[in-house]
Amino acid sequence: MTEEPKPIAGNPEAYEGDYRPSAVSPAHTQVRIEPLSTEFLIRLADALNTTLDLNTLLRRTADLVRAVIDYRIFAILLVNDRTKDLRMRFQIGHTPEIERMRIKIGQGIVGRVAQERHAILIQDVSQAENYINANPDVRSELAVPLIVKNRLIGVIDIQSEQPNYFSPEHQRLLTLTASRVGQAIENARLYTRVARQAQTLEVLNEISRELTSILDVDALLERVGQLLRRIIDFQMFSVWLVNERDKVLENRYAVRFGERFYPGEKIPLDRGLVGAAIQDRQAVHVSDVRKDKRYHMINPETRSEMAVPLIYKGKVIGVLDIEHTRSHYFNEDHERALSTLAAQIAISIENAQLYQRVMQQEQRLERDLAMAREVQLRLLPPVKPQHEHAEFSARFVPARTIGGDLYDFLPYDANRSAIALGDVSGKAAPAALYAALVSGIMRSAANQNLSPSEMLEELNESLQERKVDSQYVAMVYALWNDDNRTLQIANAGAVQPLICRSGEVDTVHAEGFPLGMFPGVKYEEFSLATQPGDSLIFFSDGIVDAQNAAGDMFGDERLRNVVTKNHQKPASKIADAILAEVGKFQGGRERFDDETVLVLKVL
Repeated sequence: MTEEPKPIAGNPEAYEGDYRPSAVSPAHTQVRIEPLSTEFLIRLADALNTTLDLNTLLRRTADLVRAVIDYRIFAILLVNDRTKDLRMRFQIGHTPEIERMRIKIGQGIVGRVAQERHAILIQDVSQAENYINANPDVRSELAVPLIVKNRLIGVIDIQSEQPNYFSPEHQRLLTLTASRVGQAIENARLYTRVARQAQTLEVLNEISRELTSILDVDALLERVGQLLRRIIDFQMFSVWLVNERDKVLENRYAVRFGERFYPGEKIPLDRGLVGAAIQDRQAVHVSDVRKDKRYHMINPETRSEMAVPLIYKGKVIGVLDIEHTRSHYFNEDHERALSTLAAQIAISIENAQLYQRVMQQEQRLERDLAMAREVQLRLLPPVKPQHEHAEFSARFVPARTIGGDLYDFLPYDANRSAIALGDVSGKAAPAALYAALVSGIMRSAANQNLSPSEMLEELNESLQERKVDSQYVAMVYALWNDDNRTLQIANAGAVQPLICRSGEVDTVHAEGFPLGMFPGVKYEEFSLATQPGDSLIFFSDGIVDAQNAAGDMFGDERLRNVVTKNHQKPASKIADAILAEVGKFQGGRERFDDETVLVLKVL
């Protein structure tokens, strides 16, 4: 007995089930199918026009087809534009193994439909030629092509475990469905592609902004891998950088299935797909590495690989490489995005490497400066002269790690000691080295017991023999005689010392050309008689030129006031008071110049 068709809910004239010509008369069939077709197409149009999400679209299509054709096995296969085969995009009733099948054009019922571009209804698949027996329980099959603007994009395929299950009416309905669904699928794919491109551009823009702020190469490459995954779902990612000295590629960063990977092998610049990317200076995209002779295996699971050279100012500095275990996985959008990103990555890597080189150089320089400071401090006099009628004190604060100021106490005999205070032109290491040179010459000449003017002339001639462009030193040189409490002074362009007597401060007027500027210079020498309680203040220009936040200088007047206020104190307390007031005036501001103070207190 033939089972009576069941009416579709809401439509007493439409029925579902197996429509066979033998079950009803032709006239009756015409009456029942047309209202069904109209209702079905209206519902189909509503379903297709209300979504641009491809997954939602395919699911709705499957649900609507089921409403008029009671299938158990359903699939929509789409053509892969790169491999030109058919792959299931949506399915119901198939096993995972069948879902992963790749069907070539012309192969099986579905492949024939794609090749011949018309529907095929098979009532008994066991009698069909070229049938792919993926499911041994299947007996009948109906497949119709999806064609858009005369271009095949896929196939709708339904199967049954009963022979003679599908009717010509089913074929007509499925063909009508395909004619509407094809364009909807194309629209959804176009929307998906545009949305993906917009997302890719957004991510690329974000990557570009973020990478410029990362100056550590390892952190940079790790972040590149993290951000790149947002636009390309790779499984293996690596960055190879060119070692110019050894002419090899060295792996700087690699990730394999989400875990850090450390390839130990160094690759010659002409080996493998990464080598090909360097030689060709363009992206190398291989859909199946097993078929490419250039492939050099690092990851045995790899099937798809894309290598893009990193080029900076016309020079290849490395290769960006991504891999996947699926063949034909990467597409033109991936290649375009990776090529665009590679240019920014190359710049960021070069900047990060440059920054690291600068940091390394700075660290070496810091170590060198620390050593130079240690040497400079050791060049300063370890002890102060000891005399019955004089007390000496010295304070030195360099503007940087090392400075260009120098001072020294040179013993002549039991009753005489020389005081030298110099200020070398320039700052930091060059000034410190020149100061060391001057100090060495001066100490060598000290055993000659030269007068202040003779010492300055000796220093000037010695520096003329060792001429250094743009380098000179301003120096005041004084000789203390403890027997008669006198001070002989000569000045070679240094700041004029101060003398404080009974709280009154005056300038010791001594002048002359800086050392090392002109040959044959003669220097005047002055003799200054002192008395107990007098204080002589020798200082570099860093004291009076010190500035506060407003740009005001400490100046001579403030210095005089500090000396007057502290004139009854010992030499060390006077020196401390001067530096304390200068520091307070600067308010924590970075020093502009070295600050040196020497104090001679007459007892």
